[in-house]
Amino acid sequence: MSVNFGPGLHAAAGARVDRGAYDRYLGRWSRLFVPEVIEAAEVATADRVLDVATGPGEAASVALSRVGPSGLVVGADISLGMLQAATTRFADDPRFRPMVADGQALPFADGVFDSVICQLGLMFFPDPARGLGEFRRVLRARHRAVVCVISTRERAPIWGVLAETLSRYLPGQREVLHLSFALADAGRLEQLLAAAGFRQISVTPARRETSFESFDDYWGPIEEGAGSLPQAYHSLPEPARRDVRAQVRAELAGFERGGRLVMSLEMVIAAGRA
Repeated sequence: MSVNFGPGLHAAAGARVDRGAYDRYLGRWSRLFVPEVIEAAEVATADRVLDVATGPGEAASVALSRVGPSGLVVGADISLGMLQAATTRFADDPRFRPMVADGQALPFADGVFDSVICQLGLMFFPDPARGLGEFRRVLRARHRAVVCVISTRERAPIWGVLAETLSRYLPGQREVLHLSFALADAGRLEQLLAAAGFRQISVTPARRETSFESFDDYWGPIEEGAGSLPQAYHSLPEPARRDVRAQVRAELAGFERGGRLVMSLEMVIAAGRA
């Protein structure tokens, strides 16, 4: 048994992305870290910002609030479904320009952006080093690129427990199911940035506490199927899905506080100057 993921992994090929479902699965937690990413990227009024792997536009939204009326945010994503969700979100804002693009082969000239940001996308690149090289290429001299990736699965149990459980049912796809945590090593991330030609590099863990009203509140977005792990879950036959749900619930029981699920979530924010 295997899962046929679409480009970018998080949206099935040819399928419409339910932005609300995706937000409940990932966006609500991703946005906790976006202000720190935008700050590290030194986004300012009138800047031209490239948001790689823009998805439904969570980071782009904050960038737009910083660039003012004369700025520009280009949202690039390899997934047409994700890009359509972002396009709908910013339909009335001419400062947002969507573009279907591979982050490893950006269709832009050298040195045309004031900032490059990539929120929770780089770890899914087949070749992250190549992606960082492209970020560096399209960035203006002395300007900054910032990436945010998920830490280890143990430090991100929101997704780590599910990834590990699904891997027992889809052992042939264990690697892709754990891609979310592929760049958790700060030392490796720093080396990749340096190899791409960045300087003044910083790699910093960032932690936030997250909570759910109940296990059902946590599980609802997974049932809605938005994201790579929920897609894998839905590929299983119904009895296996019931088993996965029961196993995940048992493993998360230690995080229950008065009926709520309370967990910490760690991400790694890496920045470099061109």
